Amino acid sequence: MTGTLYLAGVLSSLTEQLKSRRALSGEHVSAAIKGLTAESVSPEAKAEFLTALALKGETVEEIAAFARELRELSLMPPLDPALRAGEILDVCGTGGDKLNTFNISTSVAILVAAAGVPMAKHGNRAITSKSGSADVLEALGIPVDNTPEQAAALLKEHNFAFFMATRFHPAFKHIGPARKLCATVGQRTIFNFLGPLMNPARPTAQLVGVPNPLLTEPMARVLQSLGIRRGMVVSGMAEGAYLDELSTMGDNQVAEFYQDRGFHTSVWQPEFLPLQPATLADLAGGDAQVNAVIVSLVLSGDERGPKRDAVLLNAAAALHVANKVKSLIEGWELAAEIIDSGKATAKIKALATR
Repeated sequence: MTGTLYLAGVLSSLTEQLKSRRALSGEHVSAAIKGLTAESVSPEAKAEFLTALALKGETVEEIAAFARELRELSLMPPLDPALRAGEILDVCGTGGDKLNTFNISTSVAILVAAAGVPMAKHGNRAITSKSGSADVLEALGIPVDNTPEQAAALLKEHNFAFFMATRFHPAFKHIGPARKLCATVGQRTIFNFLGPLMNPARPTAQLVGVPNPLLTEPMARVLQSLGIRRGMVVSGMAEGAYLDELSTMGDNQVAEFYQDRGFHTSVWQPEFLPLQPATLADLAGGDAQVNAVIVSLVLSGDERGPKRDAVLLNAAAALHVANKVKSLIEGWELAAEIIDSGKATAKIKALATR
């Protein structure tokens, strides 16, 4: 009981610090994580802390510190050394754009794996959307609750493995209720940022989408500080809002870094690609079953409208980040070839029938 009161008291003290707009040190973050992962501290107290941190605005240093601390608590898959020596990619949006698009990143993950890139997809069930990556993969018949050993074997054999956050981060068990409390009132938390940063496979390359262009450079700096070799963080404008994906409909804010080219930011429109006119309504998704149908149609080549364009654009960027291609145009063409050849659909079938 004394320990419970102590942890609750520390978290409460840190919450008050955040409310006064004072940043957390590394020691503060360590103490906060002890409180957040303790079963004995109430979800309400945890939600209040997470809300205060979000309202203050998370710094690069705070996000990186949370990621490092929590990664140390995760389960590590026994990856093949040869696989580990090459590029391992993850593609993930942080969520939080509230635009209810279909699962673009998950579509891209399957497509890129079919192109021969090892794809370690880290994700969860829906928290702030109707369909999380785990939900839509499961609706496609692809098992998602893999053990560390199963995930490592799948990545080696199929170039695709799903790393369920709740399986690989047992400490999350006691944070989930607080996140749901925040989600019910529309409050994002630092865990929206942390999801892409805590992949237990420790990918070497990442494409991350964020719902605010001002977050692209800070998130890229965090990725770089965590040892990612090749990274791109994007936020795409669509009808005055921002997708946590690259957008075919407007400006894209991009922050990227590569071992051989350093760090740089840019704003660009994909006008050099053969895009069709599109609206946000064209990218609308639904629940897991609806989105599974959409993903299947896109990856089979039967869907050839704006949804296909959105997947091809983001897949092009993913292939570039993974060093599979040298340009977005080359990536677009390769992604289209993988779909039209039937390889993407074959990848779904292989993963679903293993």
